[in-house]
Amino acid sequence: MSEKKPVNPIKYFLSGGFGGVCTVVAGHPLDTIKVRLQTMPRPAPGETPAYTGTWDCAKKTVKREGFLGLYKGMGAPIAGVAPIFAISFMGFGVGKRLQMSSPDDKLTLTQLFLAGAFSGIFTTSIMAPGERIKCLLQIQQGGTAPPKYAGPVDAIKQLYKEGGIRSIYKGTFATMLRDVPASGMYFMTYELVQKLLTQNSESGQIGILSTIFAGGSAGIANWIVAMPADVLKSRLQTAPEGSFPNGIRDVFKVLMKEEGPVALYKGVVPVMLRAFPANAACFIGFELCMKFLDFLAPNY
Repeated sequence: MSEKKPVNPIKYFLSGGFGGVCTVVAGHPLDTIKVRLQTMPRPAPGETPAYTGTWDCAKKTVKREGFLGLYKGMGAPIAGVAPIFAISFMGFGVGKRLQMSSPDDKLTLTQLFLAGAFSGIFTTSIMAPGERIKCLLQIQQGGTAPPKYAGPVDAIKQLYKEGGIRSIYKGTFATMLRDVPASGMYFMTYELVQKLLTQNSESGQIGILSTIFAGGSAGIANWIVAMPADVLKSRLQTAPEGSFPNGIRDVFKVLMKEEGPVALYKGVVPVMLRAFPANAACFIGFELCMKFLDFLAPNY
């Protein structure tokens, strides 16, 4: 992603959107498992939990709902992910450009982090409602009872009927609390790892293997930072109305009281299993699209 040409936010926008679609297709099954582990009811004394872990959750989901059960709720992120990633990458491009006086400037790690964090602010307005709908659809378990929501559109209609636009945007602050620092870590890590790998290569050019490793590493770094806020966000967005009147603060208090600090990393296994391939796919899509756009418009 480091180039001597001027940073073009439009190219970042288009390439980021394509990379985002690649991310969802590669990572959604493990995202479904993550949400189900994060939101499963706490077992009563003497009862076994609904899922004992990542593999158990995957087996039970496929057994009850078929393989496509792992792709439940994908409509919302597919519809929203292209603009979300497009805006995120464009925000990163703008953040870089604001800190550069010429195309030859080399940004520090702190500057790259700030540019990435800047992109996290851009995406929250789209990300928050998409996350709310996705999580509500993902926690619907297969069984004899019909699901509450028939799909993303039905979920939007019901949420709006129950609480208006405020209900659809429930968890916005929690989403921002997750995405601003995590996005900073995400883009900073990608640029750092790419720089280290290309410096040690014979050609000095960005290649497929360096992109896979740098993109996967960026995804892991992102989720190490994002995980605690993501758990709080998922609990808040899937709770019945009125459960947490003070929002994320109440979720945190209840979680600490009932389950302790370890609960902040609930679902970490599927997250980390998903993070590497999904984000490697994202940056491969991004870099390929950037090369294609550079070929079409080499002077911009």
